[in-house]
Amino acid sequence: MQMETRYVTIRLTTEMLGTVPGSKSVYSDYIETKKPEELKDELEVETVIENLEHKGWTGFHQDDTGLFVYDYFIKGFLKNAGNILKDGLEVKALKSKLSDFLFVFPRKIYLGNKNRADGVIERPLRAQTAQGPRVTLARSDKLDEGTEISFQIRWLPHAVINDKLVCELLDYGQYQGLGQFRNGGYGRFEVVSYSSSPDGGTDAMPKKKGAKK
Repeated sequence: MQMETRYVTIRLTTEMLGTVPGSKSVYSDYIETKKPEELKDELEVETVIENLEHKGWTGFHQDDTGLFVYDYFIKGFLKNAGNILKDGLEVKALKSKLSDFLFVFPRKIYLGNKNRADGVIERPLRAQTAQGPRVTLARSDKLDEGTEISFQIRWLPHAVINDKLVCELLDYGQYQGLGQFRNGGYGRFEVVSYSSSPDGGTDAMPKKKGAKK
């Protein structure tokens, strides 16, 4: 199967907060007990996590190699960016096209070769409930700005999906990025490498208008 492959490295420009609940009961209570058909998209797992009441600490996945996120973490960002930018990009149903034709690899995306978080950020969460106003304390592991994250983006030949569009989606990371509390400015990033070669560089990045050749 012929596919376009791009090797991407991004660099955090603001701290990124973890999304994985430290309490194992969050998974068993809300995710593992659900029937497969109830979670129609892997991205919904991330959505469920983010919509839960914060129970203690949120952090990152970890194995013997280090801290990582799953591929749907990046694909979820791209789909969300596509949904927001679809009118400006003049592409109908862009989120659906990205879901069907574009893929992120590898399955585990390691976070700057780190074996531990760079620190912790605490913040109050305020909500209006049936019992009145409620304030809880959210606590998240963080990665510092400057952390670099590398992954691959692959897509099937398509009339709409190309380098220009993918780079437009990645550029949205300058404004709204990755992880918890991204609406608060956390997890923003810039693209430092976008290449058709695993050696890196920017050979596949489209030239912007007015840029010097």
